[in-house]
Amino acid sequence: MGELLEVKNVSKSYKTFALKDISFTLPKGYIMGYVGPNGSGKTTTLNLITGIQKCSDGEITIDGITCGEDMAAYRDCIGYVGDESYFPDNFTIRHIRRILKRFYATFSTEKFDGFVREWNLPEKKQIKDFSRGMKVMLMFASVFSRETRLLVLDEATNGLDPMMRVNILKLLQEYVMDGEHSVIFSTHILSDLEQIADYIYFIHEGRTVLYDTKDELIESFLLVKGDRADITPALRDELIGLEENAYGFEALLPADKAELLGSAYSFEKPNIDQIVVHYILNRGRQGEKV
Repeated sequence: MGELLEVKNVSKSYKTFALKDISFTLPKGYIMGYVGPNGSGKTTTLNLITGIQKCSDGEITIDGITCGEDMAAYRDCIGYVGDESYFPDNFTIRHIRRILKRFYATFSTEKFDGFVREWNLPEKKQIKDFSRGMKVMLMFASVFSRETRLLVLDEATNGLDPMMRVNILKLLQEYVMDGEHSVIFSTHILSDLEQIADYIYFIHEGRTVLYDTKDELIESFLLVKGDRADITPALRDELIGLEENAYGFEALLPADKAELLGSAYSFEKPNIDQIVVHYILNRGRQGEKV
């Protein structure tokens, strides 16, 4: 299993924020969910991967190539879709088709026009008159119509209706099916990642919190509920993101600490959303303890 994307000890410093020592690999044929709260460093990381920004330290390679070694080949490997349109407002689909054909040797007019028809994108309207969802689908049409190796998606399914999101998630799964392509996908819609992600990378305040396969991550924790009065001191020390209310409590517990649970508690496997929420609660209340 070859690695398509390698991020090695990457850091980026600003006056008010620092991305610190981010490292992960994404094998060919897999999808990574890149998650965290607003301001955690997700977009900064993705901008470093696409070459929009340069690392302060560390190195990023796509299929063995760094941006510094061969910028054109590196960027040709990437298809990017964000939450805001990068097409000029006064352009129409005709203008975009012409420019994509000029700039990308692998661009397929046939594929592009097929997506435009399938998604009912208006040919003659200017981009400024498109709905948010139409703008997002136009960006997807542009990247799915040329040969790329890595899709970098930054909140790309925001603004899409449920059926269009289902359509896009299916296309992403098809994109990686041949074992030669990969996707890194930042989103707040964590139910999307439940469906398609193979790996989860959780970042908070510029630092790594969790990084594992989705299945291993879910198996690593229990979502515990019960009466607050039943929490023993030993259990309280191990609970992550303890949330108490008038009806009881809810928290994460590492699965290897399950022996601390008695019959007074109920527990189940958490979903990705619950893992992220409880870790954020934990960091907010207990500093750097994770």
